[in-house]
Amino acid sequence: MPHNDRDLKSRPDPDALLALAEQGRRGKLTVFLGAAPGVGKTFAMLTRARRLKEEGGDIVIGLVETHGRGETAALLEGLEVLPRRQVLHNGRTLHEFDLDAALARRPRVILVDELAHTNFGESRHPKRYQDIEELVDAGIDVWTALNIQHLESLSDVVAHIAGVPVRERVPDTVLNRADDVLLVDLPPAELIERLKEGKVYLPDNAKRAADRFFRLGNLTALRELALRRTADRVDDQMVDYLRQNAIEGPWGAAERLLVCIGPDPLSEKVVRTASRLASSLNADWMVVSVERAEAESSGAMRQLDETFRLAEQLGAETRRIIGNDFVEEILKLARREHATQIVIGTRRHYFPLRLFRRSLPDALAARAAGIAIHLVTDGSAPAVKPAARRRSTLPDGWGRGVAIATGTAAAATALGLLIEQFVVLQNISLLFLLAVLVSATYAGYVAAIAAALISILAYNFCFIEPVGTFTVAEPHEVFALFVFLAAAMLAGGLASRVREQAKTARRRAAATQALYDFSRKLSGTANAEDVLWAAVTQIHATLRRNAALLLPEDGDVRLMAAWPPDTELGLTDTMAGRWAFEKKEAAGNGTGTLPNSPFQFRPLMSPHGVVGVFGFLQEDKPLEINEERALAAILDQTAIAVDRARLSRESLDQAAQLEGEKFLAALLSSISHDLRTPLATITGAVTSLRQLGERMSEESRDDLLKSIEEESGRLTRFVANLLDMTRIEAGTVNAKRDWVDVADVVHSAVERARKYFPGRVFETSIAPDLPLIRGDSVLLGQVIFNLLDNANRFGGDEPVSIYGRREEDEIVLSVTDLGKGIAPADLDRVFDKFFRKGKPDGRSLGTGLGLSISKGFVEAMDGRIKAESPAMKRRGTRISMRFPVAETGITEKERG
Repeated sequence: MPHNDRDLKSRPDPDALLALAEQGRRGKLTVFLGAAPGVGKTFAMLTRARRLKEEGGDIVIGLVETHGRGETAALLEGLEVLPRRQVLHNGRTLHEFDLDAALARRPRVILVDELAHTNFGESRHPKRYQDIEELVDAGIDVWTALNIQHLESLSDVVAHIAGVPVRERVPDTVLNRADDVLLVDLPPAELIERLKEGKVYLPDNAKRAADRFFRLGNLTALRELALRRTADRVDDQMVDYLRQNAIEGPWGAAERLLVCIGPDPLSEKVVRTASRLASSLNADWMVVSVERAEAESSGAMRQLDETFRLAEQLGAETRRIIGNDFVEEILKLARREHATQIVIGTRRHYFPLRLFRRSLPDALAARAAGIAIHLVTDGSAPAVKPAARRRSTLPDGWGRGVAIATGTAAAATALGLLIEQFVVLQNISLLFLLAVLVSATYAGYVAAIAAALISILAYNFCFIEPVGTFTVAEPHEVFALFVFLAAAMLAGGLASRVREQAKTARRRAAATQALYDFSRKLSGTANAEDVLWAAVTQIHATLRRNAALLLPEDGDVRLMAAWPPDTELGLTDTMAGRWAFEKKEAAGNGTGTLPNSPFQFRPLMSPHGVVGVFGFLQEDKPLEINEERALAAILDQTAIAVDRARLSRESLDQAAQLEGEKFLAALLSSISHDLRTPLATITGAVTSLRQLGERMSEESRDDLLKSIEEESGRLTRFVANLLDMTRIEAGTVNAKRDWVDVADVVHSAVERARKYFPGRVFETSIAPDLPLIRGDSVLLGQVIFNLLDNANRFGGDEPVSIYGRREEDEIVLSVTDLGKGIAPADLDRVFDKFFRKGKPDGRSLGTGLGLSISKGFVEAMDGRIKAESPAMKRRGTRISMRFPVAETGITEKERG
């Protein structure tokens, strides 16, 4: 049924409903937010806790800092307080919050003060807010306290306002994910009065705080920040409520910010400013960096990585782009992502530089039609001088470049002087241009500039009149010198850029080729163990660090592959790997969880979830950007390969299960038929004997008793076949290795068959010189009898022949009938369990186990069995067996 627009508008927002459902599975986080210490956050939190306790609520004090305030400490009386964990730090014993004890106690509500606190000692998390996140994920409601200056996005603003750097900071996402934010407010004048009365800090600390931080202007500014942030949080809650309940409101066009950063210190301020702007606008924001094809220095890339990590902590989406035209790439991304505002940093430039070079913000403003541009300036940064270049220091290898430039210029000079001994050339300067190009090609831009300057001097000194001086006599020679210098520098710059791009292309080609080889290796590997070893060796070769892969097993993660093979994981490493697997986030060195581990662990994410954990030895040495990209690609391919191996293994298990179900169905079908027929015959015969025994003739009673005997024997053989097949399937057929006289076994089996099948003719032809074999006479006799039974059923009315002879080092036994034979397509299936071929004469088909049992017994005695059809005269079937001759070599004739 079609829906109109009104029906669609009345539906709740699916994303909002999913967020609400997710909140129902987690605990609730309540943050008591204040503008500054001493406003009464802890006091308000404890007062509310006592009220909940009086109402019968399960509430526990995990950690509360009273800071010597008597009225706050008095509120702790009557409340359950968890003991603190003792840690040793710099020779002092400190008391920290015990996270494991809180998880074991598992109260309904727990109070954990000082949200921005940094943990000491061997803690699972370096920051207390991470402890609180684990408690909330475990379904425990947490109450905590926070001052506004500890928010990451506001730390630089607070440092500017108060003149004091903020060392302990909390990502804004922690406050954004809080279920309730309660503002605890106090006018600045009253807070200063409380400080003077000693109700905030002890006297010595209070005096220092009043001089540095607790000033009326500082407190007023901090109070405004706290009020604004709380108002934004209330607005977010209102929007969530409207979406969850499909209430139409004044929905406006969504704002989206695009933040441009680079490898410079100003980018950190740009990110923080953009975070505050996005929070005030309630807008999504993306942080982007446009990088040239040429590789940046490791220091610049490291600074850029740190800025990206800060942006991710503040809740931004991050993106990296490769390109040379920064303005075009930024505007292309802005239009593709529907950005409404661009935030970018700018510096003050001196006047001469502005004449020759337009800044990136100016270029964006000139071409960004319809997009607002926000410029972030750094008042503390000096203006960029005209002499400032793209690199503040000389590039690596500049000494080698100057040496190459000197050598090539000297070679060009020597070659020019040699040529002038034989012929005078007007364009001898082309030799020096060649020297510039060679220097640029082999040593880069610095070498090109050096070669150009040295070539100018050498050309002037050796080839321009007056020779032997740096004086230029003719004006046109001066002009030629300047043109040569410009051409040399331009050609050298182009050659240098081509060289850098070629080097970058080679590096990327090598990385791409390595990934291609790795993907080919994985595509041809279906075994999970091979995938793991291929992955750890590839990662070790790429990163030159110890690598380890952990997979889930028995409810835990275990080390399955490592390179080098002697790599071992300690208890902390294992805990970090387990955390990465369970929480689907990175853990270990360089992260916020168990950073004391020398390894960093990352989850292997596949379309079906986490399939394992990868760890590499970091030891406080972060990966470079190229290593990070290569690692991400390898991990993605490894996750897919591990998932594919798991699915392959599951498909094999399912195939085996289906085969087992087919086996069971065939078994039940065979049993139901083969038991019902003889039982019905036996039951009918017994009933006839009981009811009509005295009135029946002697011949009739004998026929009925014979039928009972035959069908009982048939049931006995059927049960014996089932037991034999069970032994074969279970692998418990242990054939003896006794000396076996094949002729005796054949004769015994034939006599047994003649007893069971009196109407069948069996012809025996056994060579007189058959040697002994090593085997089990009982199993061999059962095999021959099964083959004779099969020939009796399917061999028609012709005699059945049994032959025995020696061929080289083997004894061959064969059973041949002259029945209809077996179709070529069924020759490979006759030894399968429950394979039966119907016959037109209506005789019993049997269970279909005889030949399968025969094959199992023959192979248990190191023999081989094979079916052939037609056997002779274009019909019939021959089943032959081959057994190795025993070493003794004793023949039947020698024994006789």
